Amino acid sequence: MADETPRKGSFSALVGHTNGLTKPASLAAAAVTSKPGGSGGSKKLVIKNFRDRPKLPDNYTQDTWHKLHEAVKAIQSSTSIRYNLEELYQAVENLCSHKVAPTLYQQLREACESHVQAQILQFREYPFLVCTDSLDSVFFLKKINTCWQDHCRQMIMVRSIFLFLDRTYVLQNSLLPSIWDMGLELFRSHVISDRMVQTKTIDGILLLIARERSGEAVDRSLLRGLLGMLSDLQVYKDSFELKFLEETNCLYAAEGQRLMQEREVPEYLNHVSKRLEEEGDRVITYLDHSTQKPLIACVEKQLLGEHLTAILQKGLDHLLDENRVPDLTQMYQLFSRVRGGQQALLQHWSEYIKTFGTTIVINPEKDKDMVQDLLDFKDRVDHVIDVCFQRNEKFINLMKESFEAFINKRPNKPAELIAKHVDSKLRAGNKEATDEELERILDKVMIIFRFIHGEKSPPRPLLWARETAESSCPDLLCSQYMQNQSDPGSIDLTVNILTMGYWPTYTPMDVHLTPEVSVLSATARTRLTGGASALLQGKKEFQVSLFQTLVLLMFNEGDGFGFEEIKAATGIEDSELRRTLQSLACGKARVLIKSPKGKEVEDGDKFFFNGDFKHKLFRIKINQIQMKETVEEQVSTTERVFQDRQYQIDAAIVRIMKMRKTLGHNLLVSELYNQLKFPVKPGDLKKRIESLIDRDYMERDKDSPNQYHYVA
Repeated sequence: MADETPRKGSFSALVGHTNGLTKPASLAAAAVTSKPGGSGGSKKLVIKNFRDRPKLPDNYTQDTWHKLHEAVKAIQSSTSIRYNLEELYQAVENLCSHKVAPTLYQQLREACESHVQAQILQFREYPFLVCTDSLDSVFFLKKINTCWQDHCRQMIMVRSIFLFLDRTYVLQNSLLPSIWDMGLELFRSHVISDRMVQTKTIDGILLLIARERSGEAVDRSLLRGLLGMLSDLQVYKDSFELKFLEETNCLYAAEGQRLMQEREVPEYLNHVSKRLEEEGDRVITYLDHSTQKPLIACVEKQLLGEHLTAILQKGLDHLLDENRVPDLTQMYQLFSRVRGGQQALLQHWSEYIKTFGTTIVINPEKDKDMVQDLLDFKDRVDHVIDVCFQRNEKFINLMKESFEAFINKRPNKPAELIAKHVDSKLRAGNKEATDEELERILDKVMIIFRFIHGEKSPPRPLLWARETAESSCPDLLCSQYMQNQSDPGSIDLTVNILTMGYWPTYTPMDVHLTPEVSVLSATARTRLTGGASALLQGKKEFQVSLFQTLVLLMFNEGDGFGFEEIKAATGIEDSELRRTLQSLACGKARVLIKSPKGKEVEDGDKFFFNGDFKHKLFRIKINQIQMKETVEEQVSTTERVFQDRQYQIDAAIVRIMKMRKTLGHNLLVSELYNQLKFPVKPGDLKKRIESLIDRDYMERDKDSPNQYHYVA
């Protein structure tokens, strides 16, 4: 195998000048060897490093910086650059590669600083020394904004040329700001930090915002640019935001005081909503987002927080009286934004319910409409809670407490009137409401009833009323006894039979039945003391009671009868007959004519058949006139109510005595008044104590009669 001698490769193509950089002529030689075993083996190429590092030509650094400085000046003066940007970028890279980066960075900073320092001179010239009006302020702001925009554009271009310096030397030195940050620092130090420039800039911005708040159109893009400048220069909070919030606070404090005197509550609330919307829009458009929270809080405090009580006292009752749902919704939403707003609204809401409800319950002259007024008021309150107050649990609970407070200011009477109201609704039947509507009415009545102290579970009459309505009359026998077809009479009669537990509440009495009714009664083998419906010969069908049927049947025998004649013929008790004749001759459907005319039935009155009777309906129900409750009946009702409550009193006495073991009479009575939610007389309490002593639940002290001991 022949010996191989190393041969030097020729790389002359690699030696030359690139941007003035000269590389040495000597390069590493490549040794080519062949594997043993034949001349056709593979060859290996070896490249070695330069023996000497490349060197910069003389004056290269100065010449290169001269070109770079010239390019920077061209950018700052907005003229064309004589050199190719790629060539400038490569020159920066060459300088950085040969450890000239620190000097280059310092030179660049000085060049930029001298330019920025020169910019401040234009703002100290005559037109800007004194700003006499808003036009001068706007002109000044536009000049500042133009200077800032030019500075940003120039620094972007400078950085693009010195990008290699920024990404190598500056990035490796954490204490040095980047080229962009250096530009911000220089502009902040030499322009914005100047007292005169900063003052005029901030005052001009605040003037534009004040003009916009007063309804004028302003250049929002100018505001956005200037405030963005302050934010980028990190002087936004200290130089602008504090003064801006202070002026905002003063503006809305004065505006709130003035408008509260001038405007009604709905208009004022609309103004507050508008102001909040405007300030939110300013944050989105040109203010820094960090300003949003303190700005909105300032508006809410001055326009709402400082006037919560005044707004509620001035307008809440009016809005609730007129059921102004949109305005109440707006009030709730605005008050929910302010600390303590909901609590203030809750208190005034409760006071309104108590005051309005008390006017319904306390006045005896309104007893006739009390229950219906309570139901209507409850519906209105529920609607406000559902729609305006978003079913807030606090408002629901306070509403219940308020209803309970005012409805118990008049003991016993509300419960009594509720029972009568239900009775009247059931007597009216389907004439006034369908089964579904009646069911809803009873549900609402039960809600009102439960607000009454001591009446958490309804009494038997009210339960009967509810069961009757809910059952769709399953307890009424569906059997209908029709007239015997083999013995047709002169009238058609349909009788609905009730079970024993649901007979009418009037006192049973003996009456004189007509032969036709007697036959039907015998055929049906039932008592006809309940409701009946009679179809008279003619074009109308009347649904009437037994007493009304007996009276009407008399007019088949004649056209007119006196009161005494009717009483003798029918055998109906005096007061019942008067009510019956009133329903037929003085009600809406006047089948009979009374002479003389009047609402009351007197002994000498005469009644005639109304041959000209007209009605738009074919089937007509004639209701009985309701009996007026006497004083004796009211007393009886009160006594029955107390009888139902005596078990609660007994339980309270035993509970107290079991806990105290020994207690004096006065202390026991005092404890009972604290625990019992319904009014009770001292004499009634004494009776219950005596009853418990007789039943060995407690005993008197042998030495002190007013001392009681619990008997285990």
